[in-house]
Amino acid sequence: MLRSILVLLLVTAAVAAVRLARAAADHKRERRAAEAYGLAGDRRVTRLLGAGSAASGLLALALLVALGTGAADRLRFATGAPPAAAAAAVAGRPADPAPATPATAFGIIGHPAGGQLLQGTVRATDGGQRIVRVWLPPQYAEDTQTRFPVVVLQTGTPGATADSEAPYVFDGFVGDVAQQRTVPFVVVAPQAPSGTAHPCDLLTAAPGAVPDDEAVRAAVAAEFRTLPAGPQGWETLGIGDAAPCAVAAALTRSDLYGAGAALSGRYDSEALVRAAADGRPGLPTPRLLLAAAQHDPAGRAEADRLRDALASADGRPAHATVETSAVRDTAAEQERIRLVRTAVQYLAESRGEPLPGASAHP
Repeated sequence: MLRSILVLLLVTAAVAAVRLARAAADHKRERRAAEAYGLAGDRRVTRLLGAGSAASGLLALALLVALGTGAADRLRFATGAPPAAAAAAVAGRPADPAPATPATAFGIIGHPAGGQLLQGTVRATDGGQRIVRVWLPPQYAEDTQTRFPVVVLQTGTPGATADSEAPYVFDGFVGDVAQQRTVPFVVVAPQAPSGTAHPCDLLTAAPGAVPDDEAVRAAVAAEFRTLPAGPQGWETLGIGDAAPCAVAAALTRSDLYGAGAALSGRYDSEALVRAAADGRPGLPTPRLLLAAAQHDPAGRAEADRLRDALASADGRPAHATVETSAVRDTAAEQERIRLVRTAVQYLAESRGEPLPGASAHP
């Protein structure tokens, strides 16, 4: 009984620490804006919120240490992050990478767009299993000496993989390969964490919580001929509700992704700008495409708003290279596929290799 109470206090303290920290940052920004216009701002509120966040964080860390790994697993389910990432988020530091864990055998579950769709599992940090789907382009079987670049599909739905929400996505990866306007990619679709209702909010607040964690990257490298994980070989894409995930991943983890593309998204520009501006120094310049359909004026407006916000960033530009694009086609289904094709072309061009294929197998 006592342990259950302490675990409840741990979760409450962790959530309070994060929310109070965000409230303090928001109030500070609003106060500075007011002072710029000669209006009085109350610094005491910012200090109180910051002190409350620090106190809650220290309490959460103390309880986490006292309760051990069992409490860390519960904290993961409350925040949607792995135990180390959740504890690091409370402490305000980046999480240590999770150790690689072996995957079960990948089995074929379909042949969309002329390729092969396989599914396997990796061990999650809570001891359970996470689904990972991998799509191999037709060229993968034809060229057995090539290592292929990777696109990671983000998902905004807890417990889901991106292809289950956008099954047409693979069609967008094959349309321009024959015309040599893009390269064939291996597509990795990890299952989103189920412990949070908003995976993209989690990724924005805790950049260490990328779905293709160390276990996923190790499993893919062990089973498939892909380029090594990192900005020279891996990129990311998000569609619809997953678009903010791709933006957050591209802006904050340019050490993992060479570029990112976000399609038809609705964005919390303020949070994404803050995440980009607070990123770790010394990382490569993020590259990002924001695209929407021509018949989606709200989506195009969101993309323009985020682009402009990243350029200004309240005096602290995110130093990201951002492009926007509007796509038109005759039918809605074809427009969705054309959006993906536009993103794939952008990701291919970002690699600097316009012709099909990748580096030769060593």
